[in-house]
Amino acid sequence: MAVPSIIYNKTEEINSVSINIHLVPPKHPAVVHQLIFLLLLQVLLVLEVIMLRRSGAQTRRCWLEIQQSRYLSSAPAPPELRRLHYPASSRSRQGQAGQESGQLSPAQINRILKANEHSHTLPRGPASHGVLGFHSNTLPSNHPSEDRRSSATCLLGRGGVLFGVFDGHAGPSCAQAISQRLFYYFTVAMLPLRTLQELDRAVEEDRAVPPLLEWHKHPQDHSSLDGGAISFHSLRNYWQERLDEDDEEDNEGQYNNIAGLRVSIPGEGFSLSSPLRVALSGSTACVVHVSNGVLHVANLGDSRAVLGVQEGDGRWSALSLTNDHSAQNPEELQRILGEHPASERKTVVRHDRLLGLLLPFRAFGDVRFKWSPEMLSRLYDTRPDVLSAVSESVRTLPPHYLTPPYLSAQPEVTRHLMKPADKFLVLATDGLWELMHRQTVVQLVGDHVAGQETSGPADTTLGSLQRLLLERRDRVQSVLEDQNVATHLLRHALGDDGYGSVDQNRLARMLSLPADLARRYRDDITITVIHLNDL
Repeated sequence: MAVPSIIYNKTEEINSVSINIHLVPPKHPAVVHQLIFLLLLQVLLVLEVIMLRRSGAQTRRCWLEIQQSRYLSSAPAPPELRRLHYPASSRSRQGQAGQESGQLSPAQINRILKANEHSHTLPRGPASHGVLGFHSNTLPSNHPSEDRRSSATCLLGRGGVLFGVFDGHAGPSCAQAISQRLFYYFTVAMLPLRTLQELDRAVEEDRAVPPLLEWHKHPQDHSSLDGGAISFHSLRNYWQERLDEDDEEDNEGQYNNIAGLRVSIPGEGFSLSSPLRVALSGSTACVVHVSNGVLHVANLGDSRAVLGVQEGDGRWSALSLTNDHSAQNPEELQRILGEHPASERKTVVRHDRLLGLLLPFRAFGDVRFKWSPEMLSRLYDTRPDVLSAVSESVRTLPPHYLTPPYLSAQPEVTRHLMKPADKFLVLATDGLWELMHRQTVVQLVGDHVAGQETSGPADTTLGSLQRLLLERRDRVQSVLEDQNVATHLLRHALGDDGYGSVDQNRLARMLSLPADLARRYRDDITITVIHLNDL
C-alpha cells in the first residue's frame, strides 16, 4: 500500500504546496479510511505551517510530526524531601473567570504579559557560582501590585548570587522594604568579621564604603529613595552587633543566624516606606543564595522554591526545597498550636487562618500579630495619621488576641549541594502555585529550555485532529513569542486548557478582568527562573 505524500516547497516565502497522491487499490476496504485520514492529516499540517509563517513566526525550520500524546503530569512524582508538605494546586479561580470580561488581541496579550519581563546572563567562570543567568517576570492583580522581586550579586566576601520573591499583604509597603533591604542583611551576615571592621572604620572616618551588592533590576521595578539614611543606620547597627560577639561563628552558623534577622523600624514617617506603614503591612519571603555550587534557600510563608532535575532518561522531576508555612502543613499547624495555651486551641487557627485572619503562619511585618496589646493600643491611640493610610483590617486588635506573638519571622533554611542533573530553580509567589502544580511548572520550563514541544491527547476524529493542530500552532507561537521562560509560565498558568496548551480565549479573559474583579480569580504572580550548572 502506498501512502499519500505531500511535497512542501520551502523558500523565504511560501510559494507553492503540491500534493502528490499515489494510491494502490487496497486489498481491504478499511484501508481506504486510513488513507483518507493520512491525507487529511498531512494537508492540515501544511496549512498549519502556512498559518505560522503568515502570522510572523520567525523560524528557519519546520518539523511536521505528531508526537505520541503525553500529559504534563504523567511523569512519576519525584521523591520528596523529608517533611515536605506541598498541597496540590487549585484551579478554581481560573475556572471561574468565564465570560466576565471582553477579548484582547494577541498583540495586547503580549504587551500585558511582557511588560515586566526581565532577564540577565552572568559571565562564565567561577564568578557565576554555578548560575548561567535568570529569567523573571511579574504580573499584578492588585493595584498597586503587592509582589516584589530582587536579584543581586554579592561583591564582598566569598561572593555568590542572591534571588528573592516577596508576597505582600495589607499593602505593598513591607514587601517593598524587604525587597530592597533584606539582601544587605544576608550579605553582612556572611561577611568575615575582619571585613566588617574595615567597613565600620570607613564609616567612622567618613570614607567611602565599598558597595556590597550589584543589583540586577528591571527598569520598572519599584524602588524607594526615601528612608536611605534610616536603612543604613539599621544595617550598621546589625553589623556592630556581630562585631560585639565574643567569637566568630562558622559559615553554617551564619546562615542559621539569618533566622534572627528582621527589618528594623526606627523613626517615623508617613510615606509608603515609613517604618510604621512597613510594620503594619506584611510580606512573605523566599530567598536563595547560590555560591560555588551550593544552594541555601531561606523561606517564610507560602512562596516556593522548586528545583528542576533532568533524570538520566531525559524526563524532568520537580524537587521541592521549601515547605509552606500554613494550615496545610500539619507540622506547621502543630507548631503554632504548641506555642499557645490549650485554652486557645480553637481560636489560634480558625478557617485555616491565623486568628481567623492571616493565611501564612510566618511573615515579616504584621506587627498586629506580634506586638503586645498595650503597644498596639498605644499605636492606635497616638498615630491616627498612619492608620488612616492603611487598610481598615489593620486598625484594630485581632479577635482572641491573648498571648502574642502569634506570627513568626523565622525562616526555614535549606541547604542543597548542586548536582549535574540540577538544571534550574523556580522561585515564585503563591499566585503561580495556586494555578499550576510544581511538576507541570518544571515540565514546561524543561521543555522550553530544551526547545521541545509537548503534545495534547490525540484520537482519530477529524474534530479532535483539528483541535490538536490548533493547539500545536499555539504552542509553537508561544515558544517563539516567549524567549523569557517566566513569561512562558505566566501564559500557561492563565491560559491552560488542561492538556498542556494555551487556550487563547481563556488567556484573554483572564488578562482583561477589570481591577475590581481580577483579585477574585488570581493573585499577583511573580516568577524567577534561575538557570544553573556552569561549574
